[in-house]
Amino acid sequence: MPVTRLLRVVITVADLECATSFFREGLGLEVGPAKSFRDARWNALLGLSAVTKMRTADVSFAGETLKLAAFDPAGSPYPRPRASNDLWFEHVALVAGDIGVVWSRLEQHAPETVTAGGPVLLPPNTGSVTAFKFRDPEGHPLELISFPVGVGDTRWQRGDAGIRGFDHTAIVVSDLDRSLAFYTELLGMRVGGHSLNQGPEQDHLDGLSGCLVDVVALQPLNQPTPHVELLHYRTPQGAPSRAPLCANDVASVRQVHQVDDLPMLVQRLNAAGTRFVSDGTIGLGEGRQGAAIRDPDGHMIVLLD
Repeated sequence: MPVTRLLRVVITVADLECATSFFREGLGLEVGPAKSFRDARWNALLGLSAVTKMRTADVSFAGETLKLAAFDPAGSPYPRPRASNDLWFEHVALVAGDIGVVWSRLEQHAPETVTAGGPVLLPPNTGSVTAFKFRDPEGHPLELISFPVGVGDTRWQRGDAGIRGFDHTAIVVSDLDRSLAFYTELLGMRVGGHSLNQGPEQDHLDGLSGCLVDVVALQPLNQPTPHVELLHYRTPQGAPSRAPLCANDVASVRQVHQVDDLPMLVQRLNAAGTRFVSDGTIGLGEGRQGAAIRDPDGHMIVLLD
């Protein structure tokens, strides 16, 4: 029944051309051609009207995919004000071979920065990684991260100076124990690491003051990377979610996981009182099934067999 693999992360965008241009020009990534379709089955999976149209483009790496998705009709824009500890926050951490080279290119496109003044070297208890947080033109948070030798997945040590893939998607949670129970006991993920981050470097990275944040890596059964990361801000506490995000709202970012025995997992989730976006399991054609749920803080998760 457990989650076996994080297949992709899907980011809802309002302007697909603007988004693909940013990823291509600002970050030096290859973006596939835009595809347009209307599929009542996928709309039912995502809790959208049957007539909703979708346009997507894939940012593909060696082992993972980041999908950009625009909807018609569109949902709400990314909320303001916004901060790194908002409970709707979800970012994708892009691994750079040389973070200085990637940042120099990105800086030319004047992104909205979360981390002021360029990449930050974090303390040894966090792995001595170098990181930088910023936002794309529509407000989605993203992170550049660079791993020293011996830290992180070994594949991040291979490749050129550009972006080599994404390591994780990170979500802010309000109750760490509750979220850990959901992701480990119900979805079957395993804890791959836990640190308590604080100090001036963390404040600088997050654009906040007085940070004390639990960072927990949760790995799918069959792969350590990419994975999910829980961010629990003990201080300062972030703004609560105003309402559950719909899939076509610009702030909506979705984890898409492959699971073992979807019908049994759906039965288990129902018994635990999990909130569903879809009406249970949805047939997606060609023998495939899916379900969409919300975690305890409302983050949307798509489960595929």
